[in-house]
Amino acid sequence: MSVSPDELKERIEAGIPGSVAEVTGDGHHFNAVVSAAAFNGLTRIAQHRLVYDVFGSEVGDRIHALSIQTQTSSTTKTAEAEETR
Repeated sequence: MSVSPDELKERIEAGIPGSVAEVTGDGHHFNAVVSAAAFNGLTRIAQHRLVYDVFGSEVGDRIHALSIQTQTSSTTKTAEAEETR
């Protein structure tokens, strides 16, 4: 059974309160860009672990591959401010 990018987006946003996710993919290989205040103060590895924990053993099985890019809420606000200049 394939998975949709929308399903992954909804699950990430439900599993990490306050997060915003953009997910693309083909049903087996996905790329997720996730921004969350919960990432503040965490290492990149810990940030990615939070996202992977949403899916548990599905990564590598039902979700064949998941590439993750994480941003803290402060990183997102800075990037948005630079884009509006």
